[in-house]
Amino acid sequence: MGTAGNIFSIKSARISLQSRAAWLFQALSFSRQRRSQSARESQVSDRIKMTVCVAVTVDDGLVFAADSAASLLATDPNGQSFVSNVYQHGNKVYNLCRGLPVVAMTSGMASIGRAPIQSLAKDLRLLLKEGSSLAIDPSSYIVEQIAINARKFLYEEKFLALQPPPPAPHLLDFWIGGFSSGSEQPELWKVTILNGQCTAPEQIRPPGQFGINWGGQPDPVHRLIKGFSQDIGTALIGAGLDPQQLPQLVQVISAQTEAPLCHPAMPIQDAIELANFLVDLTKNYFRFMPGADVVGGETDIASVTRHEKFKWIKRKHYYPAHLNLLEHDHV
Repeated sequence: MGTAGNIFSIKSARISLQSRAAWLFQALSFSRQRRSQSARESQVSDRIKMTVCVAVTVDDGLVFAADSAASLLATDPNGQSFVSNVYQHGNKVYNLCRGLPVVAMTSGMASIGRAPIQSLAKDLRLLLKEGSSLAIDPSSYIVEQIAINARKFLYEEKFLALQPPPPAPHLLDFWIGGFSSGSEQPELWKVTILNGQCTAPEQIRPPGQFGINWGGQPDPVHRLIKGFSQDIGTALIGAGLDPQQLPQLVQVISAQTEAPLCHPAMPIQDAIELANFLVDLTKNYFRFMPGADVVGGETDIASVTRHEKFKWIKRKHYYPAHLNLLEHDHV
């Protein structure tokens, strides 16, 4: 974008650029759209979290933030799904390995069968301790192994044991982030159960790669950071697209519209405030949008750094903390 020729080309073909870019963008974001759509279409037997979850990764550490709304979906006589109720006290951020710089977060299904994800996260935390086949050595571990063990527990031991298996569509994303033993930079992994299938844990951000990731209901954050809605492809794909030219055009458009909100040198406090802002943005977006308020409640935030390890920044309790001063076993 440094030459006059390039600038002239973009100005003279602005509509064409945007239209053509829509197709590739739709393809790139199809997986995320499909997962969000799957959650909206689920049966009432699956309690679904219409979540916003945000991960901010910087050199100083990693921040997870999520809302608390848990939506209950039902199906009308015509087979159309609708939100029958929204609960405002779901727990989606977890202290997965006490004493270690590791944090977890979830979006999608709120339960596997009748077992809430927040309870399964506590079960997993116990299994990661000494004495279990899933245990890790706190003095020598890697975040990838924690993600692998999380998949074994959530998918192989719990999900595959359901009889009958839950009908599609359904989705569970289980995010795990933190520092491996001896590592100076954080990394981010995700375990995904989608329509009964669960591939190996995916490394979202390797050590040294900074940035923002988001899940659940992604469109408000996507609009802010990327500069356009994920649904733009639906509106523009019929306007005459040339798929062969789309990759380069998308790069040009993204270079002009993406907002660089995150920097690797950002202090952890600023990363915390950025994550909180993005969750709050999404909550207010759905507050004013027509339909059920599927993102809301209090925001839970946790951070991990090399030296301070896991720290709660904001969290809610279902019990009065001042009446339970010795109680600390909260996910």
